[in-house]
Amino acid sequence: MPKTDTKKLEAFVKWFRSATPFIHEFGERTIVIAFGGEVLTDGEMMQLAHDINVLVSLEIRVVLVHGTRPQIEDQLRQHGVASRYAEGRRVTDTDALRCVKEANGIVRMEIEATLSTELANSPMAGADIRVASGNFITAKPFGVRNGIDFMHTGEVRKVDVEGITRRLDDDEVVLLSPIGFSPTGDIFNCTLEDVATSVAIAMKAEKLIFLTETMGATDAKSKLIGEITAQQAQDLLANSTQAEDIRYYLPAAIRAVREGVKRAHLISRRIDGALLMELFTHHGIGTMVVLESPDKLRDATVEDVDGVMALIDPLAERGVLVARTRESIEQEIDRFIVLAHGEELIGCAAMNPYIGEKLVELACLAVNPFYRDGGRGERILAHVEKRAKDRNFKTLFVLSTQTTQWFVERGFAEADIHALPLERQALYNRERNSKIYTKTI
Repeated sequence: MPKTDTKKLEAFVKWFRSATPFIHEFGERTIVIAFGGEVLTDGEMMQLAHDINVLVSLEIRVVLVHGTRPQIEDQLRQHGVASRYAEGRRVTDTDALRCVKEANGIVRMEIEATLSTELANSPMAGADIRVASGNFITAKPFGVRNGIDFMHTGEVRKVDVEGITRRLDDDEVVLLSPIGFSPTGDIFNCTLEDVATSVAIAMKAEKLIFLTETMGATDAKSKLIGEITAQQAQDLLANSTQAEDIRYYLPAAIRAVREGVKRAHLISRRIDGALLMELFTHHGIGTMVVLESPDKLRDATVEDVDGVMALIDPLAERGVLVARTRESIEQEIDRFIVLAHGEELIGCAAMNPYIGEKLVELACLAVNPFYRDGGRGERILAHVEKRAKDRNFKTLFVLSTQTTQWFVERGFAEADIHALPLERQALYNRERNSKIYTKTI
């Protein structure tokens, strides 16, 4: 076998093994996936069907909620009906409602046809996906808002949890249109995000996933935010400019996690396999919204030695940190604090106190590369500073060769070797020639 092929296979095996904990976690859990009608118009439905087939084969309970905006616009043009919007919602009069019904019927049939594919020599080979649709959504009128009568535009009133659960128990994929029905037999045009969020909350879903036009929420520098709490997301919407789709979906994600959904995700529909990347890799590919950060700072224990070594060793190989043996880490494990993301250690630092001089050395500060953009290094540093201050230490010092600017930006000032405790001066490695920085705490 060619060497390049072997490397690809080894990378696949590595990924597959790393995905195992997620496969165990999500099995028999409910995931709600919401996507706009653009997935069909742009020819992306088959790719999505491949990923849905993977989830179904892993016994994940899948609820799909589709949108129909481009299909409705097409029907409106064909029938010569004007398109009207207010407050981010379609104003649905009687003529528009006929177009809404036609568009939703077309989209639902196309999705069901795609999910029914069982082509040999394709990712759908052997697939046996059964799709259930129905009147699972009870809706009420959106009403008159700011003098505008939205007529047949509605919002979710109730979700038939029992009915959806029965279909999922029968190993079916549930497909919902953004349509609701009233007890009087009226039909209401709802929004994709309202239906998806209401269903996820009512079903106590493990995850709510929106397939978006963009990569996800971004910070002030237009950089993708990988993880954000509900409160941080709310502040972000109030204080920054986000893409149009994020302005719709991020509030829905906030509502979902605040009302019991464990995680909400915004991921790009334009990346083939984005759904699997988000679910089955540690770092994901979009923006994940959580109620509060799952990261927990705590004192290290002997059981954390392997995790600490996994963080330190790559940096030691690059000369960023001093190499340490397993034995030395075990002996000094009580000096370490670790940052855990669930069961995974993603950061660590050690505190070496010099009581007589009221000095503390910050050593072995390391963060998993996949998690470095979330301010976790700063969080570890702040924790070390507070702990040192609480113990009446006056100064924090660090020795660094390649991350000097990071410390300067956080209030450290360069010093000479005489700023170190005498004991530490004797251990200074002149060949390594580390720069010394101190910070008053």
